[in-house]
Amino acid sequence: MGPAAIFPLLLLMCWSAAEGGRLLVVPLDASHWFAMRDVVEELGHRGHQVVVLVPEYTLLVRQSQHYTLRSYPVPYNKEQLNQRMDYLKNYFVDGSRVEKILAGTFEYQIVLYLTGLFFEGCANLLTNESMIQALQEDHFDALVTDPALPCGVILAEQFKLPFVHTFRGYPCGLEHVATNSPSPTAYVPRCYTLSSDQMVFRERIWNFIFSYLERLLFKNFYSQYESLAAKVLQRDVNLMELYGRASVWLLRYDFVFEYPRPMMPNMVLIGGLNCKERRELKEVHNNK
Repeated sequence: MGPAAIFPLLLLMCWSAAEGGRLLVVPLDASHWFAMRDVVEELGHRGHQVVVLVPEYTLLVRQSQHYTLRSYPVPYNKEQLNQRMDYLKNYFVDGSRVEKILAGTFEYQIVLYLTGLFFEGCANLLTNESMIQALQEDHFDALVTDPALPCGVILAEQFKLPFVHTFRGYPCGLEHVATNSPSPTAYVPRCYTLSSDQMVFRERIWNFIFSYLERLLFKNFYSQYESLAAKVLQRDVNLMELYGRASVWLLRYDFVFEYPRPMMPNMVLIGGLNCKERRELKEVHNNK
């Protein structure tokens, strides 16, 4: 028997059945869910047992044949949720030109107004002993979360589970801070500076200052989650360190459209994942 015939036999000897894992998914509602849904459904389609954990009142998360939807009680109702979303929409989408210009100034307060509800729901989940015990008894293998809000990150730490982030990224690129990726202020412009990667000395000074303001913004915005995590985990918690423990970051953008910067090996760019199937360009004729 020649080598060509032996090779397939060796492959058969090494063959083993693949097992699907048990995955807990902690998404964020609204447009964030649209972006994550394709990944979650594909995981279920490939044989993994997927449980999507959501508040009892959601905007867009619905049941699917590819995953099990599990809800937990929250201290607000559907009307309150819709009211806050409408406020956000009216300000950013339907607002006048002047309002949209001012939106950059008041964006922080507006986002806090909406995410305050999400924090209340997260606190209800993490302090719900019966729900936490039921989830622990399911013996999940890993957790997938949208880290725009850290409820899933805290839950992964509580359950001692490896976890994966999947989202577009923070407005100020704080995912690079969490992963300790170099982000040189000399040519990587910070949010709201309106600078490009070609900065004069004065712009680089402002960029350096803004790089520290970003961290202060993160600390202030997530301070209530940090206190909640300390209460749940019964120890002092640095939320940025918890974020940095992710096994993989699936980032929905492409390096072609970003400023050049170093990235850690566990940061995977998956830009275009939610785009429709590509089509070939029509032939272009030069009429000159």
